[in-house]
Amino acid sequence: MSGQVEFKGYAMTDASNWSDFKVVSFEPKKFEETDVEIAITHCGVCASDVHSLCQDWGQARLPLIAGHEIVGKVTRVGSKVTGIKVGDRAGVGAQVSSCLQCRECSEDYETYCQNLIWTYNHQYSDGIQTQGGYSTAIRANERFVFPVPDGVSSADAASMFCGGLTVYSPLVSNGCGPGKRVGVVGIGGLGHYAILFAKALGAEVYAFTHSASKDEDIKKMGADHIIHTSDPDFAKPYARKLDIIISTRNEASSMPLSQFLSTLYVHGKFVAVGLPAAGDPFPAIQPTSFIRNGSFFGSSHLGSKKECVEMLKLAAEKNIKPWIEELPMKDVKKAVEGVKNGNAKYRYVLVQDLVPVA
Repeated sequence: MSGQVEFKGYAMTDASNWSDFKVVSFEPKKFEETDVEIAITHCGVCASDVHSLCQDWGQARLPLIAGHEIVGKVTRVGSKVTGIKVGDRAGVGAQVSSCLQCRECSEDYETYCQNLIWTYNHQYSDGIQTQGGYSTAIRANERFVFPVPDGVSSADAASMFCGGLTVYSPLVSNGCGPGKRVGVVGIGGLGHYAILFAKALGAEVYAFTHSASKDEDIKKMGADHIIHTSDPDFAKPYARKLDIIISTRNEASSMPLSQFLSTLYVHGKFVAVGLPAAGDPFPAIQPTSFIRNGSFFGSSHLGSKKECVEMLKLAAEKNIKPWIEELPMKDVKKAVEGVKNGNAKYRYVLVQDLVPVA
C-alpha cells in the first residue's frame, strides 16, 4: 500500500440493507508501472451504483464500495505512465483495466474488451476485489485515467466520467452535429447530459418526457423541442424528423419503442444506453417497424479515453455545466436512495470527508 494515501471507503456489508454503509479499509491492487494512484476528492452517484447495490444485475461481492465517477489528485504514477503527473487532477470511470492487446483495445474500443475489469464489484487476476469511488483512493491503469482540464471543476467533471461519457460517445459516433436532429428519451442524470452535449455539438434537440413537470428544466438545458410521451399520439407530428435518438430510460418493457422508431428518418439510429434491471426486457416489436424507414436499433458502452479527452475539451470550451447537487460523502445513503426514488436533479456528487486532500 502506498504511504501517501489510505484506502478506506463507505461499503455495503449486508446485502439485505443495500443503502446502509460502513467505513471499511480495503486492499488496493498491486501497483504496476502503468498505474496511476489518485486521492479521491469527488465521486458522482450513478443509477448503475444503485442497481449494483440492490443486486438487480446479480449478486454483489461484499464488502462492496460502489462509485465509478471519480475525480481526485494524482499521488503516484508508474514509470511507464505518460501525460499524467503527481499533483494533476484526474478522473476514473466505470473501468480500471482491460487486456490492452486485443483488436478492440488497439482500435480505441477498449471499453468493449472481452477481458475488461470494472471499477467495482469485480476482481483482478490475482483475486484482489475492485472497490469504487465512495472511498479515499483508487489505482487504475493509465488508459482508464483521464486528465481534468483547468476549465472544468472537479465537482462538474465527476459525473462526466460515466453519465456524460455514456451519452457523448454514441452522439459523436453517430454523427451528432450541425444540421442533425437528435432526440433524447428520459431526462434524468444521463438524459440531461445528452441535451447539454447534443446542443454543444450543434444539433437541434428534441426532448421526450412523460411529464410536463420537467419542462422548465428542459428549456434551461437548451432543448429546442419538448415532446410529451403521455399523449398516445405523441410520435405522429414527428414522423421521420430525427436522425438519432439517445434513450436513457431505465425501464424497458413499458417503452413505446415502435413509436420512437417511427420518428427516425431513413437509416436513423435508436441508441439505448439506459440499463434496466435484469428481467425487464424491451417490448415485442415487428420487423416492419424497422423496414419502413430502414432504422437501426442498438446500444453503446461507455466511451474510449480518446472520446473522454474530447468530451472534457468540449466541456471546457463551451462551459458546459451539469446540474449537480454536492453532498458530503457520509451522506451516501441519502444520495443512493435519492437516485432510486428519482429525486436527483440531476446528479449527486459526493465530496470527500474521510480524509483531507491537499
